[in-house]
Amino acid sequence: MANEAPDDAAIATMAVLFDPEPGTWGLRGDPYVWRALRDRLSGTDVPPSVDEVTALLREAFGEVVGLDLADAEGSAVYREQYAHGGMSSGMIHLDTWRRHLMPLLVERARALLGR
Repeated sequence: MANEAPDDAAIATMAVLFDPEPGTWGLRGDPYVWRALRDRLSGTDVPPSVDEVTALLREAFGEVVGLDLADAEGSAVYREQYAHGGMSSGMIHLDTWRRHLMPLLVERARALLGR
């Protein structure tokens, strides 16, 4: 049927969307959030629609970072659990997540789902 996901998507978990990692990040905490999201979603099947994938990614981001990306004010937030050394250690660049990283994950899901 035209609305069904390809067989690849039917057996894929959300973790496949996170590989490969992006070549650039906003701040030093971003790759740790990326990996935390991947780990958080590794056992979750890819939902059948892009909208469901988007909602799942936003929900998981909220759990991992502790804020709603759509409603958060400011361009960056500090989270101690993602501080691993360096000048911007633990800083998460929300604008990069809004403009590049979340859209990248959604686009990968769109490609996987064949939409």
